[in-house]
Amino acid sequence: MLQDLEYGRLENEYRIVEPTAEAKVVCANGNKLLVKRAADDTLTLPTYQEVMAWAEVNQWEHWYEKKVQYVFRMQGEDYFIWMGEAGESGDPEYGYEAAVSLRQMVSKNVCYAMMTAWHLFDWYRSNRFCGRCGAKTQHDAKERMMRCPECNNMIFPKIAPSVIVGVTHGDKLLLSKYANRSYTRYGMIAGFTEIGETVEETVAREVMEEVGLKVKNIRYYKTQPWGVTGGLLLGYYCDLDGEDETITLDREELAMAEWFPRNDLPAHDDGISLTREMIRVFEEGKEPK
Repeated sequence: MLQDLEYGRLENEYRIVEPTAEAKVVCANGNKLLVKRAADDTLTLPTYQEVMAWAEVNQWEHWYEKKVQYVFRMQGEDYFIWMGEAGESGDPEYGYEAAVSLRQMVSKNVCYAMMTAWHLFDWYRSNRFCGRCGAKTQHDAKERMMRCPECNNMIFPKIAPSVIVGVTHGDKLLLSKYANRSYTRYGMIAGFTEIGETVEETVAREVMEEVGLKVKNIRYYKTQPWGVTGGLLLGYYCDLDGEDETITLDREELAMAEWFPRNDLPAHDDGISLTREMIRVFEEGKEPK
């Protein structure tokens, strides 16, 4: 999956780090990120030296006195985010691409870093002011947290749990497609956990709401952080409760849903997403029982 790095891991412990000239900086403008895409489809992020030069010449906006913020270290390199809306670089090799589209295989490590940094950028952007009293927030000196200097409100990064559900019936797997979204590939039933709800209850509720089916034998598989939505995806398999496979489609959520046999699945593992890995695991007959 996307977070399975070629070596090492993402070291996400909060630290006070000063950027070097060659440190990587993730720059956002709206929901787009600044990147250089080479002819072979590999991606490169700008360095701190480049970003600071562009920001000075083009007068990039920043929200705090500290213009870049350390976010994590990955595979021997420190990563920062530009703390504001970035502008044009002036370098024709760099351009802005939608954060949701950066999930390709060639530079999987860079994609994962950008998605995770985007998660933190969006959190910082949304918590510049205290939601309790309205005062401007400040960076905490010891933790990854925004603190209100007036009412001492402590604001931590938001992580939203959601489920990916592989509904099975014997040698069949239920696949679906979203309605009214740019993503049109096959997927599985999904949805966010609501307040006061267990994840297992989320699984049963989402399946009933989207396709009108009851399920049983709900079993956990694996998780995946998904920074673009600020989510933590929790993968589950479950079995159809009964023999009636009739689907009642929620057309506001789904464009289609259909049962596919194990030996004739229309989607396969892309090496990136939890959904596609779960499809492959079912195809190989290795899903948890």
